[in-house]
Amino acid sequence: MANNEELFKKIISHAKEYGFVFQSSEIYDGLSAVYDYGQNGVELKNNIKDYWWKAMVRYHENIVGIDSAIFMHPTIWKASGHVDAFNDPMIDNKDSKKRYRADVLVEEFVAKTEDKIAKEIEKAAKRFGEAFDETQYRATNPRVLEYQAKIDSAKNRLYKGLENNDLADVKKLIEDLEIVCPISGSRNWTEVRQFNLMFSTQMGSVSDDSNTIYLRPETAQGIFVNFLNVMKTGRMKIPFGIAQIGKAFRNEIVARQFIFRMREFEQMEMQFFVKPGTELDWFESWKQERRNWHLSLGIPAEYYRFHDHEKLAHYANAASDIEFNFPIGFKELEGIHSRTDFDLGAHQKYSGKKITYFDPELNESYVPYVVETSIGLDRTFLAMMSYAYTEEKLDDGSERVVMKLPPVLAPVKAAVLPLVAKDGLPEKARQIMDVLKFEFNCQYDEKDSIGKRYRRQDAIGTPYCITVDHQTLDDGTVTIRERDTMQQERVDTGRLEEIIRTRLKPVNV
Repeated sequence: MANNEELFKKIISHAKEYGFVFQSSEIYDGLSAVYDYGQNGVELKNNIKDYWWKAMVRYHENIVGIDSAIFMHPTIWKASGHVDAFNDPMIDNKDSKKRYRADVLVEEFVAKTEDKIAKEIEKAAKRFGEAFDETQYRATNPRVLEYQAKIDSAKNRLYKGLENNDLADVKKLIEDLEIVCPISGSRNWTEVRQFNLMFSTQMGSVSDDSNTIYLRPETAQGIFVNFLNVMKTGRMKIPFGIAQIGKAFRNEIVARQFIFRMREFEQMEMQFFVKPGTELDWFESWKQERRNWHLSLGIPAEYYRFHDHEKLAHYANAASDIEFNFPIGFKELEGIHSRTDFDLGAHQKYSGKKITYFDPELNESYVPYVVETSIGLDRTFLAMMSYAYTEEKLDDGSERVVMKLPPVLAPVKAAVLPLVAKDGLPEKARQIMDVLKFEFNCQYDEKDSIGKRYRRQDAIGTPYCITVDHQTLDDGTVTIRERDTMQQERVDTGRLEEIIRTRLKPVNV
């Protein structure tokens, strides 16, 4: 664990040093859980957005995109359930004065107990070899059964307590499980209380309750309230989807773990409208399609796993997360939810407007069901940074830090480097740069030795370095260096665009 925490610190430090992520308002000592994206960070972020948008909107004829406003009519949040139910159960430790989400404390206890089971199984598998039957072992080993009983009991009590708003029992559960504060090590807890996570503000000149509006805590509702507009103007036929990338805001009481949990963040969401009764088939279909999108970036499958929800939100009849193996463990990256007709039905009720789809095949109108795919842009950014950060010891004994980002997402696709800043090499390098820059984000660099310049590009994840030397002036060839292998090849300048373009194609899965 310590190593992973150390790795996480290195990634955070690297993100700042190389212009990926800065603490917001840093010269004023920063603003907690708010971050700014630097010159390389914004390129990586935009590339992730573009890759998602193309896969979701451009490559699907029946999915279109919108961009809804951050400010919305306050009744929307009443209809969606956010005003009454968008709360986190919080508990404070009296000794450390630190505040925690009560459900997360219990879930972390469950995860640690699951790790204990995994260790028992691992030991037994080594002991029994090929004859080992994991299913039988789980069903009969007394220690594993004891651990599993603790897990089941803790989960049942937690979900029941939260469902019935029995916060006293949630506190008692934390005490019964002997959960301690990670900072103070004590079990000196306050009562559990609910905190609403929405930011509110006033619209207009008078500051009173009637003018209270909210910064949206999710982007989905902007899609639902535009369902009729898009359906009519786009002549959409079910099944069809509406996609959106946008900012959302949550007043996270416990915001930590760098950009994993922020108060201002960005979501990439698609709501897919289907005929009632077909939603669970579409749910399974989108689970696989979204998994394939992640794998198309070339990151190994073992970095991802599905986590099916046992306790469903009030609007869902199926839910699954795609989790990524961050340095802080497997955590949610994307959610796929079957939201039933809850949202459109609620907005129909609260607005008084009829929100239905006329199905010409059935010759009847109905409120469509919805399958949602919702991915955190900032979390995807962190996942890419976590996977990419690599420390390597080279054959000559030196070391390098290289960001092995998927080339299609890399902030800079190619660096153009004159070997020396004289003899007409800079001029020739500029000519190459002027051709490439219209298709790819490129950097020109002539400062320091060529080795130092390679290292700088490795540190931001540039897939190719193109070196212009004296031979270039004679025969029009350059050296192209590949980031991950550091292999160098002599190629004609006319082939550069084709070579770079080929490297940027997604992996077939």
